[in-house]
Amino acid sequence: MRSSGDGTAVGGAFPLRSETADPGTETVGYRGPTACAAAGITYRQLDYWARTGLVEPSVRAAYGSGAQRLYSFRDVVVLKIVKRFLDTGVALQNIRAAVRHLRARDVQDLERMTLMSDGATVYECTSPDEVVDLLQGGQGIFGIAVGVVWRDVEAALSQLHGERIDTGETLVGNNPADELARRRRDRAV
Repeated sequence: MRSSGDGTAVGGAFPLRSETADPGTETVGYRGPTACAAAGITYRQLDYWARTGLVEPSVRAAYGSGAQRLYSFRDVVVLKIVKRFLDTGVALQNIRAAVRHLRARDVQDLERMTLMSDGATVYECTSPDEVVDLLQGGQGIFGIAVGVVWRDVEAALSQLHGERIDTGETLVGNNPADELARRRRDRAV
């Protein structure tokens, strides 16, 4: 179990790491409106979080007027987690530490991770025993199973459009009712 914030945690845990990770070898990116739809946030939130450095796009940042940000799948998962933490009243400084931690972890680690918070501190739990240890502290705890968020985002993005990073080609989601996307795809060929 790991914690963020002041470094105090249940069961002798240690602070969340703050190193940045290599964005990885993603092949698909998602534009702002798609990332918003999948994460359940407004475009205003997305823009503010990118400008303040809370969650910046790891595929392509927007430089100058008219440039499009491009978010990775992992970025969209992090956006959804940030929204959930903000909705429960977790302090912004602790959310920033959690975001840095999530970015530093391997993708394989994220699906098995549970993030817990008592409102003041964010903890990482990687086993059921760590969750139980944290709950035995007696305080109110809010938890996010990152794997569940991962699957929610995956399902949402399967219905939306992505963009191939190498070619810029629009990839149509699995939504057969999307006539405009079909036309764009047919025109691009």
